[in-house]
Amino acid sequence: MTAPNADDSAKSAPAPARDFIRQIVDEDNRTGKWGGRVHTRFPPEPNGYLHIGHAKSICLNFGLARDFGGLCNLRFDDTNPAKEEVEYVDAIKDDVRWLGFSWDDRMFYASDYFEKLYAFAEQLIEKGLAYVDDLTQEEIRAYRGTLTETGKNSPYRDRAPAENLDLFRRMRAGEFPDGAKVLRAKIDMQSPNVVLRDPVIYRIKHVEHHRTGNTWCIYPMYDYTHCISDALEGITHSICSLEFENNRPLYDWVLNNLPVPGHPQQIEFARLNLSYTVLSKRKLIQLVTEKAVSGWDDPRLPTLSGIRRRGYTPEAMRDFCERIGVSKADSQVDMALLEHCLREDLNRRAKRLMAVLRPLKLVIENYPEGKVEDIHFPYHPEDESMGARTVPFTRELYVERDDFMETPAKKWFRLAPGAEVRLRHAYYVTCTEVIKDSAGEVVELRCTHDPATKGGWSDDGRKVKGTIHWVSAAHALPAEVRLYDRLFTKENPSEGKGDFKDWLNPDSLTVVANALIEPALADIAVGENVQFERLGYFCVDKDSTAAKRVFNRSVALKDSWAKGGR
Repeated sequence: MTAPNADDSAKSAPAPARDFIRQIVDEDNRTGKWGGRVHTRFPPEPNGYLHIGHAKSICLNFGLARDFGGLCNLRFDDTNPAKEEVEYVDAIKDDVRWLGFSWDDRMFYASDYFEKLYAFAEQLIEKGLAYVDDLTQEEIRAYRGTLTETGKNSPYRDRAPAENLDLFRRMRAGEFPDGAKVLRAKIDMQSPNVVLRDPVIYRIKHVEHHRTGNTWCIYPMYDYTHCISDALEGITHSICSLEFENNRPLYDWVLNNLPVPGHPQQIEFARLNLSYTVLSKRKLIQLVTEKAVSGWDDPRLPTLSGIRRRGYTPEAMRDFCERIGVSKADSQVDMALLEHCLREDLNRRAKRLMAVLRPLKLVIENYPEGKVEDIHFPYHPEDESMGARTVPFTRELYVERDDFMETPAKKWFRLAPGAEVRLRHAYYVTCTEVIKDSAGEVVELRCTHDPATKGGWSDDGRKVKGTIHWVSAAHALPAEVRLYDRLFTKENPSEGKGDFKDWLNPDSLTVVANALIEPALADIAVGENVQFERLGYFCVDKDSTAAKRVFNRSVALKDSWAKGGR
């Protein structure tokens, strides 16, 4: 069989550890259970944008197909038209492609099977395994019972198959309003598994569907739909999150009672929980609709469109998913690991350039006025293939305000009165005078340079411990820099009582409106990653204009996860 396409870096990734799912597939192949076939699927609901938790599922499902020479389908679970939009469908396709995977010609929709699903439902009715119920949603919930109390039968449970079939066909014909009737599977109201207590498999919704229009006014439920869809598509291993473990008996019941062309195996794994954020689609929708963030692609959100805009790479995401692995046990992953994966990737691929976020003017008094010196800068100190550029050096520069301290602390190696520092790749300079405004704020530094230290080195052996970055005052370009931090101040904002939004971090975004960048940064494309030397990794935001570039901080340089020895 042909494997699903992925980009070269995905295909050349190290062989994954043999997690419990891969061990199951190994055993199935050994025994010939599926004739050597491995066929998975990624089945998102098009009712929102994908997030990092979905990335784990995407990498697992497409990765299994890749590793075993099988196939993986992309199937949209579009069974609830009231919440679904084409916008979400398009975004999901973009996200899967961005992660490096392709479904080739295997993109399906649950709505592709609506007619077959309906026909199968009629077969259940004819076999006495499904019935039309007139109870309200609240009554059905009350009749179902609890974890400690068994349910009780609906008064409509014993309707004859002929009556149920007539009512179901009239439901399809649109004779009844929303909520008037449902179709339920007839299983066991006494079952210790609440899921098997006559679950609803069809409900009435007079809502236009984004693909089928107004053809249908009854729609199947997910638990009924996805198992049949799996069987129709020839899926072998139906991988889902642990929350569906109790639903597996229903998955099997439906397939055991219908003449479907196969019976896929449902396997559950622990979903991803990530610190300092939320991965609940309901809560993400709430953040977007209540305008706690700017939209689905807000770089503070854990949506794939958000982290992509922030500057995360697909390589870093795949590496992260590989590192966290696949298990049966729920756990919370430290956000610092995700950041570490990004740093490792960007350390290899990102060009180094200079930007000054909070400019402080520096004048070199013994440097000729009007002189412009082109200084050679490599784009990456360890990768000559990235090339180099020239950076203009002049008498008047801007340096980072945080690189000056009028009364230096112990072990301060940057600018201070009388202190000598290295201007990166340029010269040694010594601060000789501090100029302040009427309010006493430092507005300018006067310095002298040593012409013999061109390139940032001295032949006389004197040591200068501090190196700072700079931009030429005459050549620097304006930029807006958005400094993103974690969205929540609490490690698990969903934990405990109260509103999870109470833990929103008020400092999750700081906008630096008047930063200055070196001229070469004007040529960096939207979405491209760079390192601002000594400041962190950034990418060009889509809000950039020709007059002013906008950069998002992807991640700071400090790597607490690696240093913590985890």
